[in-house]
Amino acid sequence: MRVFLLALLFSLSSFTSLSMRDEDEILDEVEFARLTEHVNEIKAFTASNHKYSNKIAFLVDMKIKSGRNRFFVYDLENNQILDQGLVAHGKGSETGIKGDILQFSNAPESNCTALGRYSVEKPYKGIFGKAFRLAGLDETNNNAMKRAIVLHSYKEVPSDEKEYYIINSHGCPMVSQEFLGRLSKYIESTNSKILLSVFYYIVRPKYIYKNRT
Repeated sequence: MRVFLLALLFSLSSFTSLSMRDEDEILDEVEFARLTEHVNEIKAFTASNHKYSNKIAFLVDMKIKSGRNRFFVYDLENNQILDQGLVAHGKGSETGIKGDILQFSNAPESNCTALGRYSVEKPYKGIFGKAFRLAGLDETNNNAMKRAIVLHSYKEVPSDEKEYYIINSHGCPMVSQEFLGRLSKYIESTNSKILLSVFYYIVRPKYIYKNRT
């Protein structure tokens, strides 16, 4: 199994230092294959869409249980995971098999997580404090703005991995306050838009990307 070390992309003191572990301690072989597939898709997309960062991407593997880290900050240049954290999925994505088999929807009022690529947009101050609007780039998530799907924190999302499932959201990728603080530094340190890819399958349907100008 391929192994690579966690590292920080930036050496700036404003970024939080982390205790690093080998990649094989973080992802099993199937999880690694899913991540690699989606990294390759992001690289291909950013190569022809230059307004998006070709240095940093956010990846969320919804196949991983919510009590484990499944939101990854990825260094596209050096093929390294820079940071990781817990993220909630939408309560509408539950199927009755708690956290293990999820469903996804782009429909308003579904309270579901929607799969696909999102463009991380400008921050604003909402009911949960600082949050980042998300623009859906695929047919599977192009209602994100209409649904008010945003990247935000919530006090009941833990900062560390748990043996149990964490709280659900209304469809937003919801993280801990500590993790959002670290994500904010990555987002605000680049002039390019960062892509957030939310995935579940190792082989996804072919998405149609909307070229936003």
